[in-house]
Amino acid sequence: MAATNEPTFQEISETIRRLEEMLERVPDPLARDIRQKISHLRALLLEQRSPNLVLVGRRGSGKSSLINALFGARVAEVGHVKAQTGQGRWFDVQGELGTLSILDTRGIQEGSRPEEADAADTPLDSILAEVRRKAPDALLFLVKATEVDAAIDADLDVLAQIVSAVEQAHGLRPPLIGVATHCDLLEPKRTDLHLSEQQDPAELQEKLRHVEAVERQLREKLRSREDLRGELVTVLGLSAYLSFRPDGTIRSDERWRLGELAQVLFRELPEQGRLVLARVTRVRALQEELAITLTRAMASLCMGFAVVPIPVADIIPITSAQVSLIAGIAWISGRQLDFQAARDFLPALGVNVGAAFALRETARALVKFVFPGAGNVVSGAVAFAGTVALGTAARAWFLRGVSAEEARQLYASTRASAEAHPDRALPQA
Repeated sequence: MAATNEPTFQEISETIRRLEEMLERVPDPLARDIRQKISHLRALLLEQRSPNLVLVGRRGSGKSSLINALFGARVAEVGHVKAQTGQGRWFDVQGELGTLSILDTRGIQEGSRPEEADAADTPLDSILAEVRRKAPDALLFLVKATEVDAAIDADLDVLAQIVSAVEQAHGLRPPLIGVATHCDLLEPKRTDLHLSEQQDPAELQEKLRHVEAVERQLREKLRSREDLRGELVTVLGLSAYLSFRPDGTIRSDERWRLGELAQVLFRELPEQGRLVLARVTRVRALQEELAITLTRAMASLCMGFAVVPIPVADIIPITSAQVSLIAGIAWISGRQLDFQAARDFLPALGVNVGAAFALRETARALVKFVFPGAGNVVSGAVAFAGTVALGTAARAWFLRGVSAEEARQLYASTRASAEAHPDRALPQA
């Protein structure tokens, strides 16, 4: 992570540490429940790491092109004439939005030696050396859409050996995703999948039927193998075509269904790798889902502290947690991880955190006076609703770019709804 981000990570880490210290004064089972929520937040915000993805396929299957498509930038060279990728190696590709660790392997069954040097005797030796060195989080098997029935049994033998090697080295069998690439080349070729709304409906449906047929073929091939069937998650046809000018800018973008592939990967990745994937690929659905997950966890945490029977002790941890929530959602959107985002957001929202907590403490005292023993329950509901409202407004502000007025209205309506119906406060992620 870039050095400019370190102070905020340290501040969030310090906030979580203070929350954990406060739990020493909280009775079980409430403390145990809050610790579980803190553990979840720690994984999301502090223990994130680059996902490890292995791409396997023969020469021309589009491995390097898929890497470029995921990043939306030229980060891997594409071999147009000869096999390009040499020794199987992990690419730690880092940019302003984060890092993905990808093993782009030598093409299996390649017809010539690659242009890059490779000390390994065979493509399989090269691949096995790398997967033994570092465990993959997911394995992508790439086949050109027009070659799904072109003697891929030998490719599947190689794939099975890779899965077995990972299991032997790391004690796990990685999830497998079948990817049919170059679907843009299927008939009718002049029908553009990435511009579906501009195509002749009949011809578009014809092309989509061909994509479905390719997916079905590849799925049947993978399911026919007992040594691969249990790891298969799904099969997806897509187009990863990107053309670049000499200066690296995009000349032509015909990517199709890359967002769907990112969503499949997101489901299969360990929790620590999900946030980085969503941020790097900039798939809105993944960013929204993570923001909802973060808001739900933080709101539950704040509610737990609000009912702690320690006078006014919940104010500091709740305030810190809510500010960390805003900073986290801003970071998911692609901003630097710092509290400046929260400082900009809260005034635009018209929220005075100090005043809000003063009102909440007054309300708690009044409720305790009228209904002894009920104050903590009311305080917990208010803390939960306020945190949900902040997270929901931040999600709209940072991810969808709504105006300040729209964010204020959303905050007010969400808070009222969450107080009345806490079980329906957030959509299911």
